Amino acid sequence: MSLRHTVFTLPLLFSSSLIAFAVSADSIPLPLMPWPQQVEQPATGGRLALTPQLQLHIVGDLPEGADARWRERIARQTGWTLLPDTSSAVPTITVRIANKVDPLPQLESDESYRLVVDDTGATLSAPTRFGALRGMETLLQLIQNDGGGTFIPFVTINDRPRFPWRGVLIDSVRHFIPIETLKRQIDGIAAARMNVFHWHLTDDQGWRFASSHYPQLQEKASDGLFYTQQQMRDVVRYAADRGVRVVPELDIPGHASALAVAMPELIAAPGSYQMERGWGVFKPLLDPSNEEVYRVIDTLVGEMAAIFPDSWLHIGGDEVDAQQWNDSPRIQQFMREKGLADSHALQAWFNQRVEKILEKHQRRMVGWDEIWHPDLPKSILIQSWQGQDALGAVAKQDYRGILSTGFYLDQPQFASYHYRNEVWPLALNGAGHIGADERAQSWQFTLPRLKGSPVKGSFTLVEGKAGWRGFIDFAGKSRRLVQQVTWLSPDEVTFQVDSWMGPLQPVVTLQQNRLAGYFLVGNVRYPVTGARLTATPAGIEPAMPDAKQLQANLKGGEAALWGENVSADVLDIRLWPRAFVVAERLWSAQNVTDEDNMYQRLAAVDRWSAVSVGLQQHTQALTGMMRLANRTDVVPLQIFAQALEPAHYYTRQHLKFQAGHYTLAEPLNRLADLLPAESMAVRALTRQMDALIGDRANQQAAQAIRQQLTLWQNNVPQVTPLIEANYQLQALRPVAEQVAALSKMGVALVNRWESGRHLTAQEVRTMRGQLDAAAQTQDELVIALVRPLEKLLRAVEAIKP
Repeated sequence: MSLRHTVFTLPLLFSSSLIAFAVSADSIPLPLMPWPQQVEQPATGGRLALTPQLQLHIVGDLPEGADARWRERIARQTGWTLLPDTSSAVPTITVRIANKVDPLPQLESDESYRLVVDDTGATLSAPTRFGALRGMETLLQLIQNDGGGTFIPFVTINDRPRFPWRGVLIDSVRHFIPIETLKRQIDGIAAARMNVFHWHLTDDQGWRFASSHYPQLQEKASDGLFYTQQQMRDVVRYAADRGVRVVPELDIPGHASALAVAMPELIAAPGSYQMERGWGVFKPLLDPSNEEVYRVIDTLVGEMAAIFPDSWLHIGGDEVDAQQWNDSPRIQQFMREKGLADSHALQAWFNQRVEKILEKHQRRMVGWDEIWHPDLPKSILIQSWQGQDALGAVAKQDYRGILSTGFYLDQPQFASYHYRNEVWPLALNGAGHIGADERAQSWQFTLPRLKGSPVKGSFTLVEGKAGWRGFIDFAGKSRRLVQQVTWLSPDEVTFQVDSWMGPLQPVVTLQQNRLAGYFLVGNVRYPVTGARLTATPAGIEPAMPDAKQLQANLKGGEAALWGENVSADVLDIRLWPRAFVVAERLWSAQNVTDEDNMYQRLAAVDRWSAVSVGLQQHTQALTGMMRLANRTDVVPLQIFAQALEPAHYYTRQHLKFQAGHYTLAEPLNRLADLLPAESMAVRALTRQMDALIGDRANQQAAQAIRQQLTLWQNNVPQVTPLIEANYQLQALRPVAEQVAALSKMGVALVNRWESGRHLTAQEVRTMRGQLDAAAQTQDELVIALVRPLEKLLRAVEAIKP
């Protein structure tokens, strides 16, 4: 039987006409994430029916126990106990691995696979075990249940990753993470077809690596919370069986407070050091002039190399406060003797010594941006927290790098922000210049932050025949193009741009050469001030490597989960399902960019990962809310939470810092700790409002909006007693009152919009005042409902009398 096939990539398959609003199995033909490189489906459809007698046949080299794990995963997804069936000679699922390779995954491992599902069964073929492991995750995502039974749709998939390094950093120092919790995250990493677990083991707040040569490290600097060598070997085996590399991090020469407690003789400034309980950057530095430092590093690297077989070892190298080096006469004399001009040169000299130690132990160096120096060999790998500018400069010098900026999952951010975060630097292609037929106005701005120096820069708005466009220049960073320049009134403008802080949306008034208003950073309003410039700034062009350098030198990226606001009890909430979005950006083709479809598939993979993989983002949220509900019905709190989001960017950390609570003693027990990074209910409401604004007669959208707003309004009397009964929630009483008032306002705005009746100036002022008050951060969260209501208010306000 011959079948016509449709070959598609994601942007072609999911055109706007095919995307349904509601998330359902029918609206997502293939709920896959990351999206494969090539997918073919028969034009006539078709499905492979599954039964509890499902047979799994494996030919070739696979990790021990892989078949049992896969059968267990299938059983979780179907609810069956899989039964043996000897009556059929044709297996339901066949896995064929062509070659036997080193069982330890490497950067260069072949992860390609081919999956064919037709009426004869499902066949997964791969050159290596690593491709088979990736392909099986795709196959498991394809297993679906509907009214007709359990099945896999007919499909042919040819797939391989775009980037070879696709990782997740987990900080086990600031909050200790138990082994079983880490193993669960490794299961998630593998399910997302990522392949690196970057294990942050040492920092100012603790030493988690058990050293046999220097037991004082874990005895004096861990509070008894550390990993034994056997536990670490067990994690390595566990990860390798799932095709995941484990890259340990020994953070030097800074972030050394814990090391200073145990071995103060290695530190640049003498003294007795205490364990750090707070978060931030601290003074202790290793002494580069002390030969004993290198003997200790040699021994520790040897111990790590014996436990972690991966060829890469991370040395940290970030955030070096050079004060101890600068204040030491001995170290200053050492620098003069070595001809080292400054602290950066001294750190580079130190890193050269460390690199030789790594080479001795057959390890290659990974480190953060600060380690880069032309005196280091090109075999090192730079992990960038400073962004695409820094990574582009590294690649232009033919050093290799991976990106973490924009993938910091300890920061609450919209999934779409991570999704747009391209590893490549973005060229301006001439759009940063003003044409002869264009008019431009440039504005300087200052955005004070809650902690740290203000963010300064300028933006330029350009009017031409095609309308308005623009670009922004953050101080010290390359020029970026802005999107969707919109004049809300003759003197009020907004636009959108992605920054290292998150998605940025200024809403500013430009009057009499003065700028006022706010920048929406993620979901948090930051007030700004500024003034008009007399000339357009020259700006900084992005550092653009050539095509060959981009391909050869940029190896991928890592999601980062730093531990200041992350404990084991909320880790899954922070990491999942957003890590799947990062995984797709690093695995899938560059043109896979449809955000609406991404959100549909993300919702599907969120549920799938909880069932099939055992991730606990929903379990942890429910458990935490049950604690807050204090043995009463948790449903009102869940409904209330749908209107809320944790404050984005580093707002929560900075608020804790201002309050003097930026320490390990601060409990992670607020409602904000249990919320996902963005409210899917508010996102759905926003889409319905867009539909209604686009078509005033859209009764389906109007009804959906009224139902959601009425639910929130009617829920407030139910959740208020619960809030008052728990001291951890009492700060949210005004938030609940605002949610009720905003919901009522929203229904009134829908009614006005449908009837075409305009608002009086006083009504507009009153409503704007309510929204502005409700937009403020309260108890480290924001009322996400404000955003769609602002949009609807502007539409109603535009109705002519």
